[in-house]
Amino acid sequence: MKKLLVGFAALTLAASVSAGETVTGRVVAVLDGDTIIILTPSKQEVRIRLAEIDAPEKNQPFGQVSKRSMSDLAYGREARAECPQTDRYGRSICKVYVDGVYVNQEQITRGLAWVYRQYVSSRSPLFQLEQRARETRIGLWLDSNPTPPWEWRHGGN
Repeated sequence: MKKLLVGFAALTLAASVSAGETVTGRVVAVLDGDTIIILTPSKQEVRIRLAEIDAPEKNQPFGQVSKRSMSDLAYGREARAECPQTDRYGRSICKVYVDGVYVNQEQITRGLAWVYRQYVSSRSPLFQLEQRARETRIGLWLDSNPTPPWEWRHGGN
């Protein structure tokens, strides 16, 4: 049992990347609208949380639509992730690009994620894209008063 735990710990550590690192590889899993797993050429799985956005939770309205959008954008494709930091859960926080598309931005443009205000500069161009999605009432903005995920997670549903 001890060997199993040590082996698991080694695998867990191998799955994190250093701050400032770029990760490339195939997207092998989409966990939700803002979290993916990339398999690197060295067969390392890296769990990635998309930077600056927050997508609806699994059981939240539009949660499954957001996840499907992320799958359409990235699943099975080669991706490049620029990862300036990791979060408290050990996930790499990254800007993700697939086929020349900045995926984080595309989720906002499609109205399937919010700008994660706590973790983005107030001058970010993502705010304009979110406002445009809101004004044109696409994606989650079809709802007249959608609950942001950071409130949903704390019982604001």
